[in-house]
Amino acid sequence: MSNDNWVQQLLTMGIGTTSFVAEKMKEVSDQFVQEGRIDPEQARAIFDELMIKLRTDQGQLQEQVERQMRNALRDLGVPRQTEMDEMRGRIDRLEHQVRDLENRLWR
Repeated sequence: MSNDNWVQQLLTMGIGTTSFVAEKMKEVSDQFVQEGRIDPEQARAIFDELMIKLRTDQGQLQEQVERQMRNALRDLGVPRQTEMDEMRGRIDRLEHQVRDLENRLWR
């Protein structure tokens, strides 16, 4: 299983959990409204507040997972994309220098 696949599955689980919690919260708030415990405006405000909190938490979870993945990859010695790009540039420059030297020798 690739790292991207694992991260995607974890984030999908988070989205699924968020949807489940939202659905259950809606059911409970509807029941409370029917029982007269809270009025529809209060139910809506509570539900909206919960959804904002869940979305914020989900975003923070994604950031935490990404940060932990970066740390794990760093600990394993896997270079970052910027480091790979820098190395490719250095290799390109060295290849160019070798070609120039070869051309000078053959003249």
